[in-house]
Amino acid sequence: MYTKFFGLNEKPFSITPDPRYLFMSERHGEGLAHLVYGVTESGGFIQLTGEVGTGKTTLVRTLLSQLPDKVDVALILNPHLSAVEFLTAICEELHIALPQERNSTKALVDALNWHLLAAHAAGRRTILLVDEAQNLSVDVLEQLRLLTNLETAKQKLLQIILIAQPELREKLAQNNLRQLAQRVTGRYHLEPLSKDEANRYIDHRLRVAGALGEIFDEGAKREVYRLSGGIPRIMNVICDRSLLGAYSRETRKVNRRLVRRAAAEVSGQSLTPRVIKWLLPIAGVVAAILIVLSIWPGNDKSPPPDTTPLSQPIVIANAANIPAEVTDGEPATTAAPAMTVEEFLQESVAAADMESAMLTLAELWGIAYDPAAGTACAQAEAQGLSCLFQRGTLNTVRQLDRPAVLTLTGSDGISYRPVLISADDSRGTLRAGEYSETFPLEEISDLWFGQFMLLWRPPNGDAAPIARGMRSENVLWLRQSLAALDSEYRGAVPDSNLFDAELEQQLKAFQQRHRLQVDGLAGQQTLIYINSLLALEGTPRLSSGQ
Repeated sequence: MYTKFFGLNEKPFSITPDPRYLFMSERHGEGLAHLVYGVTESGGFIQLTGEVGTGKTTLVRTLLSQLPDKVDVALILNPHLSAVEFLTAICEELHIALPQERNSTKALVDALNWHLLAAHAAGRRTILLVDEAQNLSVDVLEQLRLLTNLETAKQKLLQIILIAQPELREKLAQNNLRQLAQRVTGRYHLEPLSKDEANRYIDHRLRVAGALGEIFDEGAKREVYRLSGGIPRIMNVICDRSLLGAYSRETRKVNRRLVRRAAAEVSGQSLTPRVIKWLLPIAGVVAAILIVLSIWPGNDKSPPPDTTPLSQPIVIANAANIPAEVTDGEPATTAAPAMTVEEFLQESVAAADMESAMLTLAELWGIAYDPAAGTACAQAEAQGLSCLFQRGTLNTVRQLDRPAVLTLTGSDGISYRPVLISADDSRGTLRAGEYSETFPLEEISDLWFGQFMLLWRPPNGDAAPIARGMRSENVLWLRQSLAALDSEYRGAVPDSNLFDAELEQQLKAFQQRHRLQVDGLAGQQTLIYINSLLALEGTPRLSSGQ
């Protein structure tokens, strides 16, 4: 509809995963590199995670368009399958003749194994790529693990790449899936775009579509980033509707106001409630002023006989929540109403900026962070820290006891990312850029849907879960840490680096005692809690009141 108006060859912000429109940000470049590694190397799993709309499927399409001729791919797009259906889908993708016993797991695996051996003998490699892998059932995940046992004396016959939302990481941390988690040889989490990348992303897509000049001005680009949080899919939807709005108004420039209108239409939220929200306090103040003027000495109108004498205090209640009191003809000075969480977020530009949040975390941890020098998590990992992306409650965040970036959503649908820098039983302090404000936790919770991110210091720089059967320096660290916390956990073999049954029971007892998930797996939450009890130097804590 609007393409000819703007001189475009096609719609630039379609949400279909077209590889031609892939914007190779640093994050997407690293993600694609992980996928290419999965294609060129053999064995284990490659795991690529990211929030909805960050471009995971587009990366997959790009990878498929660049595959060598000697690579066969089985692409599973619908993970809601039983184990037998999943094996059948793989065989169909690879054009393997199905056995007569189609409902037999063994028969299907045998058919797949013969095909993989023949492909290997012919010099071909086989890749299994599963999209939306967070929806795979436990049974199917276990079947996936068993498929990695299909191998020759030198290498695995099947390389598996899992594309998923962050929930997959939580699922693989479960004790019953620890064997699968140990076979993940490469992990990468795709983060939203930075502010600068978001601006270049908009220009890139417009150029691919044939734009010869600038269509979105700088203010419009900043607003798109602020409203979308740097998530490409949301940016596409807002930009597409903004172009339609500009076309309907016959203007060839998209400005900030058009972007805000477009976002309101997309989210289905009218601007009226927000306007009313701000008009009501103003109306209340005006009403208070008029009432005060009506009783002010010297007013031409005489007060009615039953008017309260001026020597008595007159309180105007519930007028914009500002009590106006007049005593002996003099109005009393009243304090301004307390700022709400949403007002604090709206007044701070930095509240919507993930880069600002990461700068705050870096400052609290005493590490270096340069927004132009790569992804925040990669920079943190280079300095011995790790990023934890999770969903939970404020009690979960308080238990982890680390400053955390909370994703808060205002009544207008805008996402903000302040840092919770301290918290107690009832109140928490939010920081956005240089500004901090303390609010009741209940008010913060009203704008929060459970998504948070924090930094923590893993033992020996390795954030992988520690599970039974493992032998590593982290197992030794776990033994020594439990022993340092309580003599009850000192085992008969304190110097062993093997995670045996005795250590698993000790860990379960520790988890039960401290109200953690009792699974005998030293996952990230358990490791962070142990670090908190050890009171490691240089660790910022929510409970210490930053």
